Amino acid sequence: MSLLRYTLRRFAQAIPVLIGIVTITFFLANQIPGDPVEIMLGPTPGQEQVEAIRAQYGLDRPLYQRYLSYLTSVATGDLGLSIYYDRPVLEMIMLRLPVTLLLMLSAFAFAIVTAIPLGVISAKRRNEPADHISRIISLIGVSTPSFWIGLVLIIVFAFYLGWFPARGLVLPWADPTDVRGAATQIEVIRQSAHHLFLPMIGLGTLQMAQITRIERSSMVDSLQGEYVKLARAYGVPESTIVRKHAFQVAQLPVITIIGLGLSTALGGAVLTETVFGIQGMGRLIITAIQNQDYQLIMGTTLVFGFVYVIGVIITDIMYGYLDPRVTYGDE
Repeated sequence: MSLLRYTLRRFAQAIPVLIGIVTITFFLANQIPGDPVEIMLGPTPGQEQVEAIRAQYGLDRPLYQRYLSYLTSVATGDLGLSIYYDRPVLEMIMLRLPVTLLLMLSAFAFAIVTAIPLGVISAKRRNEPADHISRIISLIGVSTPSFWIGLVLIIVFAFYLGWFPARGLVLPWADPTDVRGAATQIEVIRQSAHHLFLPMIGLGTLQMAQITRIERSSMVDSLQGEYVKLARAYGVPESTIVRKHAFQVAQLPVITIIGLGLSTALGGAVLTETVFGIQGMGRLIITAIQNQDYQLIMGTTLVFGFVYVIGVIITDIMYGYLDPRVTYGDE
């Protein structure tokens, strides 16, 4: 089966998953105690005003009718109207999603750039001091929540040392006229990197620790393979063995953990954005839950599920590039 057909089939298989996400989120959101109209209008609203708001957002209809109507709307790309913001949900998501994606991609870039060298060095120098240090760093990273790391980074590097800002984020594509102290796009990018540094580390530490442990374990197994022993017997330099023979084979488990790490990164992004005051998808979904904004809760959850499904599909496709034994057949 060609790569294109395989990709289309995987996307088709993802449709029932997304429908399941929509269904579960819809009914859970509508079981939240309280009334979003009362939150919007206050504790003593007028009865006519309450009925008008309920009719405007379709809250006066039976639950099953609202569910079927919502499924139809989602199929056409309409995620409804936010009760709290009184704006289209899709518009709110398109404003916030780039911020969260920037944070997640930078966190994964930090994790991959630091974890893979640490894992390789740890495997090459097994049971030596470098290996022990790498394993201790990984253990601390896996055991520490991302929001706690963020708080520690703010206290040390923002409050005490004053090296980095504690809150907010400057987008690298922002117009220089909208950014204080920036006259050119290069200065905007510099400020963006300056603001992004602490939340990137806070969110990426867990991913870095997980990838380091998997990279080390995979490289240890790969370096003990028969093909590596044969290469050493032929006198192939150790650096060539690691780079050309052991490294590529060891990356399949790493790709898997990176793809699965999207779920923890999405959850961590919610907490990291809250700690650093970043106006992304995390803050948006928390605001939606606090104000019982059903439409916004369902829309943000659907987008999170879609991002995760896309990550899993990309992970599957990358297998074929790293391992020639992987085929896109019908079996």
